[in-house]
Amino acid sequence: MFHVITGLIGLYVIWRFVWPLTLPRMGKILLAALVLLAAEHHLITRNFFGTMASPEVPAGILMALGWAFGALILLALFLFAKDVAGLLLSAFSRRHGRALLACPRLRTGLAAAALVLSAVGVWQAVRVPDVKTIEVALPGLPPAFDGFKIVHLTDLHASRLLQADWMRAVVDRANALEPDLTLITGDLVDGTPEARAADVLPLRELRAPHGVVAIPGNHEYYAEYVNWLKTFDRLGLRMLLNGHTTIELGGQSLVLAGITDAAASRVGQPLPDIDAALAGVPPSATVILLSHRPVGAARNAQAGARLQLSGHTHGGQILGPHLLTQWANEGYVSGMYRVGGMQLYVSNGAGLWNGFPIRLGRPSEITRIVLRAAPPA
Repeated sequence: MFHVITGLIGLYVIWRFVWPLTLPRMGKILLAALVLLAAEHHLITRNFFGTMASPEVPAGILMALGWAFGALILLALFLFAKDVAGLLLSAFSRRHGRALLACPRLRTGLAAAALVLSAVGVWQAVRVPDVKTIEVALPGLPPAFDGFKIVHLTDLHASRLLQADWMRAVVDRANALEPDLTLITGDLVDGTPEARAADVLPLRELRAPHGVVAIPGNHEYYAEYVNWLKTFDRLGLRMLLNGHTTIELGGQSLVLAGITDAAASRVGQPLPDIDAALAGVPPSATVILLSHRPVGAARNAQAGARLQLSGHTHGGQILGPHLLTQWANEGYVSGMYRVGGMQLYVSNGAGLWNGFPIRLGRPSEITRIVLRAAPPA
């Protein structure tokens, strides 16, 4: 379905931009072919250069493909907005509406804007993320944990695009925050443990007095999930798979729980189970839940989680179209939400899938969370 959708987007751009150009017929055909190649490059890399999740081609090529594909998507959005505006204007003035629909200078300007913005978007996508600091007041948080510092990482997506040097920079920036605890909410990798061996190695340098705890995201299940669990263990990451652990501080405790991802169904692994994750946890406990996807937050709140940390959405990646990502994730896309008696924080993520390496107005982040005690609600 993905390739059908991108193909239709390519055909729309050919219809509304390429074919009206004042070029020789052969020039239009060649340009149309390039548009279709950009639209379907995932299909090509999937079949000849690895997998759709992890094409094994040089980073420079991935950035060039991302720039071309991003420009195609942006141009399609711009053309669609222009066409809608022209049709609406036609209801009041047919002449002005047709002029807007057919304006060649506007089409050229939109194409130039798409190319420039896509280049900026690729740069924003591959840069080392900045730190975002938030304070979270949790009713019932034990006083010993007031001021407790957590670094939240998500969607690292180690790949041929985001390689070892980038990962090392993220780790160094996270460690510089001197967290009490580091949490990773999935999509650490794209590709096999063998292909990503060097790229994930910096993760073993993550440091926090109370450890580094992680859960899988959907991308962990796309290649050798069981072997990835062994790799994560060797890197010193404690994986919470529908389970929980307790952190003790000053004679008081905080519960960390983690669930798997719905993509587990594709490889016969356990599906997310919040009840199993919280089995045996006292109802009065303060529970921080790690869930890669924000969906299901209402159920998690009912089960007793006080704070849910998630990723998956990448913040929607592009301001405006991010509303589609929000709609697809039960209304959650970026930032803090109140869900019943629980708070949900959805991080924009540190990295992203190399098949669409664009960020515009939805910056990547390393999240520093400072816990604060709050009176009971």
